[in-house]
This record gives sequence, structure tokens and C-alpha cells, in this order.
Amino acid sequence: MFEEYFRLFKDFILDLLKVLVKSRVAVAGAVVAGLVLPVLLFSVFLDLRGVVKNPYFGFLIYMVMGPLFVAGLATVVVGLLLFRDKEEIGVYALEYIREQMAMPGRFIRVRKMIYLSSFLTFMTLLVIGVVSYTGFTYTESVRFCGQFCHTVMEPEYITYQNSAHSRVPCVDCHIGANAGGFTKSKVTGIKMIFATLFNRFDRPIATPIASLRPTREVCEQCHRPEKFHGDKLYVKDGYLPDEANTHVQTILLMRVGSGGYRGQVAQGIHWHVSANHHTYYQEDPEQPGVISQIKLVDHDGAVVIYQRGDNSKPNGTGRPGYKLMDCLDCHNRPTHVFLSPDEALDTKISTGVIPPELPFVKKLGLELVQRPYGGKDQARRQIAEGVEAWYGQNYPELKRSAPQQLNQAAAGMFQAWSENVFPEMKISWRTYGSKLGHRDNTGCFRCHTSELVSREGRTISHDCNLCHVVLADRQPSPDIMRILQGNRVAGVLSSSGGSL
Repeated sequence: MFEEYFRLFKDFILDLLKVLVKSRVAVAGAVVAGLVLPVLLFSVFLDLRGVVKNPYFGFLIYMVMGPLFVAGLATVVVGLLLFRDKEEIGVYALEYIREQMAMPGRFIRVRKMIYLSSFLTFMTLLVIGVVSYTGFTYTESVRFCGQFCHTVMEPEYITYQNSAHSRVPCVDCHIGANAGGFTKSKVTGIKMIFATLFNRFDRPIATPIASLRPTREVCEQCHRPEKFHGDKLYVKDGYLPDEANTHVQTILLMRVGSGGYRGQVAQGIHWHVSANHHTYYQEDPEQPGVISQIKLVDHDGAVVIYQRGDNSKPNGTGRPGYKLMDCLDCHNRPTHVFLSPDEALDTKISTGVIPPELPFVKKLGLELVQRPYGGKDQARRQIAEGVEAWYGQNYPELKRSAPQQLNQAAAGMFQAWSENVFPEMKISWRTYGSKLGHRDNTGCFRCHTSELVSREGRTISHDCNLCHVVLADRQPSPDIMRILQGNRVAGVLSSSGGSL
């Protein structure tokens, strides 16, 4: 039986070759497909087993070899149909098949040939299907999004890995499951590939707030609005730039509040996204980030407009329309978070990456990481030299007794710098600002300011206690329990109806 099938397979190959040689185009396509197929199958096996970690290996498989194999098969078909000799291809002609079927004893042979042809066709389609699906999966992976265009996406990929959303795939927020989002993302991706190849991409890349998916489709899939309620205790660690690198803490009682879902009263921070009222705003096109007008539509339809300048007539600086306030108006960098020098160093000291026992290590770090460097190699070298020189001059005994700690401090400072500064993309410490909070009069103070006034002379309150209560502000080792049990907190909670 085996010899019979082997003979049939050999005859089939010989007959196929006889057909192919009648078309040079078909021969070229067959050679390409035949050479690519075994390499492609072996590469897919290695990728599925996770043997090769390089992101360009996946690109080579699914974006180069896969399409090349399909193109080879397509060339064979086109060659046989359009670019063959004038003679008919007898082995596949209908008359030949009828003749073979009519001859005694030939039916079984033809049937086996049909089975073999069907099997090879099925295997070919299976290979194409596997390559197509795995190729699609590869282009949807974090590895492809973050590592393929290494220089362009390196800042976003590194900050993504350090974020609270590091286990959420990029496509969940940036693309979505519908066909429209998929098509739009792939078209945009093709444009970015060409921009990368020809070095025509922006430096730094602009934050695509306007082109992201609607936040209600994204954020609220995990962060359910009906679960925003109550108050939250927030403790932030920091270190002073003194000799002891004094550990300090800021303790805030955050009034997370509620959006007013399921009969709850809208309150606290998430009052801004309540379903019972809507807050709209306009930005001044001549001053990006400056709110020129706010319109509040209450649950009963009452409208109050706050604007800068003359209130006797509508302010047109923010035209052509209002934007409804949503999650990203405050959480404008929910994943790709770039820290300030102070925050980056505090993080490294609190986790022990930078030894906190080294005197003035925080002060020295602030000085070194904010110097201008041309690239990573220069930054690594000059930060290490700066640490060695400073301690050699001011604490020579440490340079002799604790060289490993000094090397660790230099490596930690460089790590803090390299996770937030990318000279190749023209990204410095304050390139991407955060609107979460109110640093440098941004964030909350864009709207909560006395400069926005209604026709009745009302202003939007800028009382800090609306959103949080400061229980301790950069205090060394504050007694949290004593603070929580104090009359001040109890009075605040009872008056606000909050809960801890």
C-alpha cells in the first residue's frame, strides 16, 4: 500500500512538473513557493514555541515570508492560466479525465490522484491560514507595537512597561474589536511604517488624544462608573535633598466620589463625569491648554456658561464647538506616564535601586539627571563620572569603602533618566505633562480658577477640599492613625458625607 501511494505521489509530481514547464511564470512561482515553504514552516514552529524573542523575527515570518509564499502560489496559478504555451495541458483537461474514467481499471488510479491533489491543496490552504492568523496576531501584539519601530516607540514602550496597565495589550485601548477601528489602525500603521523608513516622523510624537477610541468604550470596560464611590487614603513617599535623604510622606484623603450612577448622588472628583449633568468646555486655539469657556448643563436642563473676558456676549475664541468632559481630560496619560526628576528618583530610592544611606544622594541625583546628554551612552558614562567625582571630593572615605554602593547609585540614577528622557525623540523631563492634579497651574486649575466667570458673576470654586484633604504634606514619618483619628478628619468626613 505504501509503495502504491509513493508511486502515485511520484507520478503526480512528475505530471505537475510537466504542466509547470509549459509556463516560465509558473516555474518561477513554484520555485519561490517551494523554497520558502520549509523555511516558513520551521520559522512558524520556532515562533510558536517562543524560541526566538527578537521582534524582527516575527516581522520576517508574517510580513515577508508569508506573503512571499502566497505570492509564489498566486504566480503559479496566473502562469498556468495566462502565460502558458498554446498546447493544451492534457493532464488536467476534461477530455483526458473522461478518457481515464472510461478505461477499465483506471478509475481507482484517478480517484487516488484526486485524493492526493485534494490533500496537497488542503495542506497548502492550512499553511496559508496558519500564517495569516499568526501574522494578524503578531501585528496585534505588544511586541510588534512597542518594539518593531524601536526608536519611535521606545519611550511609549518603556513607560507602558512601568505603568499600572502593563498587562493590558495596546490594541485594547488603541484599536478595539470592531472592523472600523482595525481598518483605521492598519492604515495609520502603514503610514507610520513609511514615515519611519524615510525618517519623516515627528519628534516627539504628539499625544493622540483626539484620535483615541471613545473613553466610555475603553476605560469603563474595567473601571466601572457605578463603583466610583467613597474616599480613598493615598500615601505618597518622597525623599528630601538633604544629607540623610530624609524619608517624608504626603498623605491625602482623596474624594474619589461617585458619578451618580444607580441612584447615587454625584460627588467628589467623579462628579465631573456624572450622567445627571454634563460639563462641556472649549480650548483657546491660540493658547493650547487654556480653557476659554465652560458650559454646565444640569439635570433639569439649566445651563450655566463660564468664560474668560467679557461676559456680556458669547466668547468665540474656542469655536467651533464644545467638547464633553471625559476621563482623558484629567487622566491624559493613563499608561504612558513620564515622571518628573523628583518622582523618578524617589521611586528608585524607595525601592532600593539607589541606596538611601548614601549622603546627599537625592540632591546629587537631581543635579545629574537634569543635565543635558546627547544619548544613553553619554548619559551612563557622565552620570557615573559625576557620582565618582562628587563623592571623591566630598566623601573620599566612601569612595574607598563603598565603591559598589556608588556604582549602584550611578546605575539607579541612569535608570531613572533613561526611563523618562529620550534625546533621539527630543523627549525631556517635561515634554509630556500630566493633567492629573495641579502642577504648574495645569490640571484642575485650568477650570477651577477665578478667571472663568458666569454672567451672574459666579466663579468655579477652587477650594482644594472639594477633591482632597491634605492630612500631611511631606512630613517625616507622620503618624497616620493619629491623623485619621483627629477631629479635623472626622469633621471633614461628617460634613461631606464621605466614607473611609
